[in-house]
Amino acid sequence: MADTISLAEARSLVARAQAGDFGALEHLYRAYAAGVYTLARRLTKTAEDAEDVLQETFLEVCRSIGRWRGDGSLWGWVRTIAASKALMRYRREKVRAADELDETASGRGDDVPLRLDLEAALERLPERTRAVVWLHDVEGYTHEEIAEMMGMTASFSKSQLARAHQKLRRWLEATA
Repeated sequence: MADTISLAEARSLVARAQAGDFGALEHLYRAYAAGVYTLARRLTKTAEDAEDVLQETFLEVCRSIGRWRGDGSLWGWVRTIAASKALMRYRREKVRAADELDETASGRGDDVPLRLDLEAALERLPERTRAVVWLHDVEGYTHEEIAEMMGMTASFSKSQLARAHQKLRRWLEATA
């Protein structure tokens, strides 16, 4: 979770950053880097991808700091940039079979049943599906917001979430 920066402090930092104060940008980075990395790690497959998203996010923050108008929280704006960067990375990689769940880890007679926790179960989901679950259930985005970020429809987001919940429930019940 990102460090808490008050609205007044955020406005002060943004004003300083817009005036060319690199110290203000560094302060923003230090305050939000852990939260951005955590979000990126949930939306990407590898730690390296999450680190790339972290870098891309803060490059975008530096480039577009003037666009934050103070209407909402600065963290909300940074978080939206991070989610968009992670989803763009996903699109660029053109992951095959994004809508299908990986069934290879189950269904074989010689498999030893694995004790799964929620985190491990989430890792079994395809990247796009995991992104929908994380953005909706953890980050609190609406289906409409997720659809806009992913270039899909709200019904796509809803169906991905419903299917993911069903699969997660089944996987978790099987290991209980």
